[in-house]
Amino acid sequence: MTRALWFLCLMAAVAFVFAVFPEIDLKVAGLFYHDGHFPTQRAFVAEKLRTLGFVVPYALLGILTLAYLAKRMGWVTARFAPTGRSVIWLALSLALGPGLLVNVVLKEQSHRPRPVQVQEFGGPWAFKPFYRLDGACKSNCSFVSGEAASSFWTLAPASLAPAPFKLPAMAAATVFAFAVSGLRMAFGGHFSSDVLFAALFTLGIALALYRLLIGRSRTT
Repeated sequence: MTRALWFLCLMAAVAFVFAVFPEIDLKVAGLFYHDGHFPTQRAFVAEKLRTLGFVVPYALLGILTLAYLAKRMGWVTARFAPTGRSVIWLALSLALGPGLLVNVVLKEQSHRPRPVQVQEFGGPWAFKPFYRLDGACKSNCSFVSGEAASSFWTLAPASLAPAPFKLPAMAAATVFAFAVSGLRMAFGGHFSSDVLFAALFTLGIALALYRLLIGRSRTT
């Protein structure tokens, strides 16, 4: 079975579980809901961490782009700088995944209320499973999480790290992505399915673009 087929099977499995058991989203969100509100929303440190999580992916793309330009100028060695195709891959995957698909298409068309907006957690609107498009939210809705999508995108640049540093970089990106996603759920901003699908959509687009733009060659 090919890697792409495995990935599609994983996405289908996640969709099946949350379609059959939509209450999972409410139960997980309930873990962060106490005394009539999501207390993390009011935490100063949590808000600063959220801002940091938002900035890191774009800063990382900027740093790697500068590293590529520095390599072209002969200021750094090729080993620690991405190739031109790699920079294009990173920019496109960030733009098409977290940018276009997540923030422009899905968040504007899903109409899914966020946890803080549903009646189960003191909000005015009815809860909707991820596949329902008839929610009361009009814009910038819950499905899927933009910040989770961009945080999982950091696995793409981490995969370009030189061999001795690749595993630690991938581990760090994974921890970062789960931390950002967990924080969004703790804020009452997203359900668990929002962050899982954000991760799957982002990584799926990144893998497809990698195959298209780079394939087996890393020497361009």
